[in-house]
This record gives sequence, C-alpha cells and structure tokens, in this order.
Amino acid sequence: MKAVMTAEEITEFLDREFPQMHAGGRIYTIDSVSDGEAVVRLTASNDHLRPGGTVSGPTMMTLADFAAYVAILAHIGPVALAVTTNLNINFLRKPGPGDLLGTCRILKLGKRLAVVDCGIAGDGDEDLVAHATATYSVPPR
Repeated sequence: MKAVMTAEEITEFLDREFPQMHAGGRIYTIDSVSDGEAVVRLTASNDHLRPGGTVSGPTMMTLADFAAYVAILAHIGPVALAVTTNLNINFLRKPGPGDLLGTCRILKLGKRLAVVDCGIAGDGDEDLVAHATATYSVPPR
C-alpha cells in the first residue's frame, strides 16, 4: 500500500489540528513514513519515568497510539476523525534510558477499519520493550 502523506505533511497537519499534543514540549516526533509503515520517536524526560528509571506504561501506550495514527494518516490522508477503537499492549522488558521508537505497520486498511502492529524499542536496540496492536475507526472518505 502506498503512502499518500509525508512525515512533514503529517507533522504540519498535527501541529494545526492538535496543537495541545505539544503542550509539554515536542516529545513525540515522526522519524519516517513509508509504504505501509511509520516510525515515530519518543524523547522521554524525567516526567515520563517510573521509579527505577523506566519509561511509564501510559507513556509507551501513547507512543503506540501516536505511531498507529501516523501510519494510518500517511495512507488515508489528513482525516482528523480517525479514532482509536482498540489498543492492546504487552510490556516485554524494562526500557533503558534514552529515546524510544515506535514502528507501526499496517496489517489491514479497509473502508471503515484499520488494524496496525506496533513494536517499541530503544533507539539503536533490536529488542522490543513493548508490542501493541491497534484498531482505528476510519470515517467515510
């Protein structure tokens, strides 16, 4: 499946439609968009850490949801009303300090539903720290 929006176009769209997502600073960014896939980055600060220095589960869930939304937008265009209907995440190991990357690939992109698979790993690390699947409701286009 072919991407119809670039990372830059999606960033501009999100900045315009969802400026509140950067209220605490620009911690979620888009690294790349390609056919069937998107890679996004979390630059975690101390605000996102649990005791013991690990990134919190809610922060990783947000990363997975953001990565899913970016992957879907890249393939359907700027549709603000595409919404999460399900997000399932498995935490596999404690992430080390540093940036986390969420790599989402589209498993199904239908007229009304999209399903994605998302792996989360430390930047430069092959071992996943979490794995998520997400389903989005896509409004009529």
